Amino acid sequence: MKLHYIGIIKNSETPSHELCSVKELSAYGRFTRGSYGEFMTVFSKTVAERTKPGQRQDIEQDSNTFHAYGRTEGVCGIIISDHEYPALVAHQLLSKVVDEFLNAHPRSEWADSNPTLSFPELNDYIVKYQDPQQADSIMKIQKELDETKIVLHKTIESVLERGEKIDTLVAKSDGLSAQSKMFYTQAKKQNSCCVAILYHREAQMPEDSSISYHLILS
Repeated sequence: MKLHYIGIIKNSETPSHELCSVKELSAYGRFTRGSYGEFMTVFSKTVAERTKPGQRQDIEQDSNTFHAYGRTEGVCGIIISDHEYPALVAHQLLSKVVDEFLNAHPRSEWADSNPTLSFPELNDYIVKYQDPQQADSIMKIQKELDETKIVLHKTIESVLERGEKIDTLVAKSDGLSAQSKMFYTQAKKQNSCCVAILYHREAQMPEDSSISYHLILS
């Protein structure tokens, strides 16, 4: 089980903006970590732009899952994990992270600009919560149970607008270096199984479904 990314995205306008994030890239090769990190940011922003206020959704892309939690304040919390990481724990952590971020950085700090904000707690959380059992400490401070629907999508392309493709998203992205775009193109041509989040498999995927979890919310 692995956590790769925790971030807060300002999604009240398009294009969205990454206010703060932390990435755990040790699972990737030294020469490709930069590209993986860029793609994590780009795809997290893409998911955030398509997550409505109050909505929770999980989007599976190859060997990873993007967990998203939209807030009415105009931000979206994103966690990227592998498929083995429990969705319930990821969403409990998202609730905690977004609440603490908004307490530290009220909307007045970022509503009219696109700053990069300091939120050092993320560095601790991406280490601590690599072990999902650490979420017990979150549960202990919660006061009630809520049932929340998490919409499960099978690929990132399934949340894009009709006619949109990941290829086009990558080509137009200002957040990707030329090296990362070349990496994406080569990986897709090779149909490399080791590339976790960089391309969409051209296979028939099941229709979107929804899953209900009991979430412990603050």
